Amino acid sequence: MAFTRLAETGRPPVAFTVDGIAAEGCEGDTVMVALLTARGHLRREEFGGTPRAGFCMMGACQDCWVRLADGSRIRACTTPLSPGMDIRIDTPEDTWPTLA
Repeated sequence: MAFTRLAETGRPPVAFTVDGIAAEGCEGDTVMVALLTARGHLRREEFGGTPRAGFCMMGACQDCWVRLADGSRIRACTTPLSPGMDIRIDTPEDTWPTLA
């Protein structure tokens, strides 16, 4: 795993899921930090499937969009991790609910 938490290891844990698999971040993490710590990558590149880790880390480049189970999109680099968050990354788009 390329992304390892070195400091602030005493913060309370926050449970979430990624594609139905239980994971854990820390209170105060962004979704990006939690995903990189739990999986080693943020998402897969659309055209070749190469693992991506984000790019600008400040919400400007559009590289960190991920989906929640309800189909909504969030920027992983600027969205705080919430307890019970259900993040979908490797789930095919045809299984996402339609937003009204």
